[in-house]
Amino acid sequence: MFHTVLIANRGEIALRIIRTLRRLGVRSVAVCSDADAGARHAREADVAVRLAGGYLDIEAVIEAAAATGAQAVHPGYGFLAENTAFARRCAEAGLVFVGPPPEAIEAMGDKIRAKATVAAAGVPVVPGAAEPDDDLLTADIGFPALIKPSAGGGGKGMVLVRSAAELPDALESARRTAAAAFGDATLLVERFVENPRHIEIQVLADAHGNVIHLGERECSLQRRHQKIIEEAPSPLLDAGTRARMGAAAVEAARSVGYVGAGTVEFIVQGSTADYYFMEMNTRLQVEHPVTEMVTGLDLVELQLRVAAGEPLPLAQDEVRLRGHSVEARVYAEDPARGFLPTGGRILALQEPAAPEVRVDSSLAVGGTVGSDYDPMLSKVIAWGPDRASALRTLDDALAATTVLGVTTNIAFLRALVTHPEVVAGDLDTGLVERRLDELVPGASTPEDVLAAAALLLQHERAPAAPADPWDVPDGWRPGSPAAWTAWRLESRDGVAGIGVRGLPASGAEVLLPAGESADGTEPGAGRTVRARLEEDGSALLVTLDGVRRRYAVARDGDAVWLGRDGKAWALTRHHLGDPGDRAGAAGAGDGVVRSPMPGTVLVVKAAAGDRVEEGQPLVIVEAMKMEHTVTALVAGVVAELPVRAGQAVDMDAVLAVVRRDGEA
Repeated sequence: MFHTVLIANRGEIALRIIRTLRRLGVRSVAVCSDADAGARHAREADVAVRLAGGYLDIEAVIEAAAATGAQAVHPGYGFLAENTAFARRCAEAGLVFVGPPPEAIEAMGDKIRAKATVAAAGVPVVPGAAEPDDDLLTADIGFPALIKPSAGGGGKGMVLVRSAAELPDALESARRTAAAAFGDATLLVERFVENPRHIEIQVLADAHGNVIHLGERECSLQRRHQKIIEEAPSPLLDAGTRARMGAAAVEAARSVGYVGAGTVEFIVQGSTADYYFMEMNTRLQVEHPVTEMVTGLDLVELQLRVAAGEPLPLAQDEVRLRGHSVEARVYAEDPARGFLPTGGRILALQEPAAPEVRVDSSLAVGGTVGSDYDPMLSKVIAWGPDRASALRTLDDALAATTVLGVTTNIAFLRALVTHPEVVAGDLDTGLVERRLDELVPGASTPEDVLAAAALLLQHERAPAAPADPWDVPDGWRPGSPAAWTAWRLESRDGVAGIGVRGLPASGAEVLLPAGESADGTEPGAGRTVRARLEEDGSALLVTLDGVRRRYAVARDGDAVWLGRDGKAWALTRHHLGDPGDRAGAAGAGDGVVRSPMPGTVLVVKAAAGDRVEEGQPLVIVEAMKMEHTVTALVAGVVAELPVRAGQAVDMDAVLAVVRRDGEA
């Protein structure tokens, strides 16, 4: 075994590798960019080296390994994990690359070559066409069809087209993304399998000719070809199909002389269980923990032992699958705004701790989530003796997860893992898109959350120990009813007024819903309920109308963040005279076009003075490996276009102003 290993990655995967290295007694070396100088993986490794050029600077990584005495480099996933040049450069520098030989990465990294290679080995493949041999505009594949970057992965640049009319624009978009993300604009197109399931096989191979598989993972729950929920084993496969797909995956690995851990991905027809090779990921997968949970094996340890020249410690007939495991990916994104990436500073954090739950996370209070890297924050993984119990355990674990300061998809994940079709195992890659209206939580802030925020603000107004009882702001006044305190709270869905009368710590009244008097000094008529607020460490206990709820709480300037049951809300005190709409939100019919997320302007598709129609693309903004096309809200003439390609923009930054027809 190596004595020192450099991890050429960041975030939760770097921390996950550090955990295994520590258990094995191996010294860990982390690398970090300037943006990640204070990140958890840099703090928890034995040694950390800052890379001025970032994680893709191959020569800087090699120099860091040499300077710290590392014998091997583990690339994790993403960044350099499937970079043939990096694998070769490690070998030249006398470093062991913890991954497959460069030739295997090269063969499987080119989807066109990979299909031909595995087809020659007898593995079934989907019909398709590929550049440069074929003209994709005239290829007779039929529709629907799926365009893919030949050098790509992770769903980036993949575009579904349902007619020949859509093909030219789709090819242009996919080619642009492929060139930017992978440095190679070569594309291929395949017949799209309707109602498909995405099932992948985990393979392991050593340098002594042994190749085995560790069963399958079902990854059919996706959005925009990005996996959200993964599980092992698949609820679709029977033992016979599992054995056949496993054997096909083993042959695919053998066909390229594979060594190490890898994943062979198949597209599977849900009604027939017919399967076709899709691609091979020549690295550790994000979803590898579910395989570890059902096999009891540490895949990172096995990677390291194989890279050190050891043979695999078990044969195929010794692989045992026990129980069921499900993983959910927690992203910094806003489901209510089309899953756009978010960001911010982590103000409060609670992650589940239970016997059958594992959390792979890089989160830490005070850490900043920016737009430089992928928006995945953590993974919550649950195990159970059967699928139903694993799903219930995962839902409970997500409910116990609180992230305040950054909007996440946790509530969406809970809705997904408890959806009847998911519980029944009736999955396909289009399920999430079809059921999106059922899965995305409403934008409105619940009454109990508004009340809790108002009670907290009222409580904070009271002095801890007033010297004079007349100084207690309880609303009491001689000769007339106690006065209400009107709190106007701004959230994502607008401004609401809440009335509080009395002292929250000893018992108060709350007036719901939020009306107010003409001068804003008194709340209007509404439903009155009894309330009480108690502090419990960093949490609040609020009893409202006889129902007590616990909230995680954090403050960020004027903003109050509250969280419960996996959900989070940000509320800000709204003062009289402030605009009634949310900052940066465009009113109905407004011609001001704003950025929906922090990112970089990729393409400007109009110019000042152009006449545009409602819905016409104006600017493409990219953030966290995702493109978003921003369109004109009204028909008219572009009056202002203050951005240029390559420019960084904040959320709600003005991208364009369109003067509607008839406006001066």
